[in-house]
Amino acid sequence: MNPTRSAAFSLLSAVLERRRALDEALDALPARIQPRDKAAAHRIAAAVLRRLGSIDAVLEPYLRREPSPPAMQALRIGAAELLLLGTPAHAAVASAVALAPKPFSGLVNAVLRKVAADGPSALEGLDGARLDTPAWLWSAWHAAYGPKVRAIAEAHTRPAPLDLSLAPGTAAPEGAEILPNGTARLPAGTRITELPGFAEGGFWAQDAAASLPARLLAPSPGARVADLCAAPGGKTAQLVATGAKVTAVERDAQRAKRLGENLARLRMEAEMVVADAIPWAAERGGTFDAVLLDAPCTATGTIRRHPEVAHLRRQKDVPKLAATQAGLIEAAAGLLAPGGRLVVATCSLQPEEGEAHLARAAALGLRPDPVRPEEVPGLEGAITGEGALRTRPDLWAERGGMDGFFVARFTRG
Repeated sequence: MNPTRSAAFSLLSAVLERRRALDEALDALPARIQPRDKAAAHRIAAAVLRRLGSIDAVLEPYLRREPSPPAMQALRIGAAELLLLGTPAHAAVASAVALAPKPFSGLVNAVLRKVAADGPSALEGLDGARLDTPAWLWSAWHAAYGPKVRAIAEAHTRPAPLDLSLAPGTAAPEGAEILPNGTARLPAGTRITELPGFAEGGFWAQDAAASLPARLLAPSPGARVADLCAAPGGKTAQLVATGAKVTAVERDAQRAKRLGENLARLRMEAEMVVADAIPWAAERGGTFDAVLLDAPCTATGTIRRHPEVAHLRRQKDVPKLAATQAGLIEAAAGLLAPGGRLVVATCSLQPEEGEAHLARAAALGLRPDPVRPEEVPGLEGAITGEGALRTRPDLWAERGGMDGFFVARFTRG
């Protein structure tokens, strides 16, 4: 059996049947699978997850009823290779048949031969943006963003480029585009570990939008800064690079370990604390000049990079996570010394996890510190009427887009 397709099958089964994150499933693949096979498997699985609704719509007319989950994953992989990835028909069909359970091999063969006969034209006439977006997300985004919902959904169907934040004094890798915010952008599919300078700690992967919260905190050299919910460490690295004295707080021990490994590769140091941020903040009190809180959220702003999010998250997750965020904002506010600065961020497109927190912050006595246009070149239009920042996947579309983030800045009186 082809190792790439077998690994892609495992990834899809993990996400759609066992509800595991795609990167977590990728890490769990057997060590014997070669890195290039893992990368190719991830590409196939991500293509299926991005276009799942469209793929299922193409397959549906050929199925009297949906087959077993393993057979369905084989069909989806074969269809993605035929319709989206340009795989030769004989290879795509044969590989999918090999993946299917024996009782369904004939069905998989027959269905995919019909799909192959139509080719990519099978997608024509389908409303991919609607089909590939869960109904609850479409409704929520339409309510929040109006007609821009279609551009957001369409942005999620395209693989995201590789964005890099550069360590001080490091030149961008050859061929990178330098974005207005200073991010170095390389084409989708670029393998970061193979870039010159990776092992030496010259840069780290970080979406252009994800780099904005730390830039907007802008601590002074020597400032005492707390980075809450800090893993995997991209924002921690940005803060360390300013010369600030950074305390990185992460509740999950495994994620904290990854943060430490990332900082070690970058030749950077920060105080590491493995603790729940809320009780830890209560013990520390107002001792920090600045606090960055990138709070846990539904991550619906990252679907272009993590397409499984659209299929793993549920509407009921939003209020639960918004309540968690509110508690963390209160804890973060308590860490600030008088006059201290707080930046709150979530990588979510849901207003309940972003704009709704402005009123809660005001009730805590936090004063808004509006984002200024000169701080976000090229994103001046993303500044909201309240002075916060709201990025969306359809922004900078001609450059490859960006993740959806909400960022707000405050000072303590």
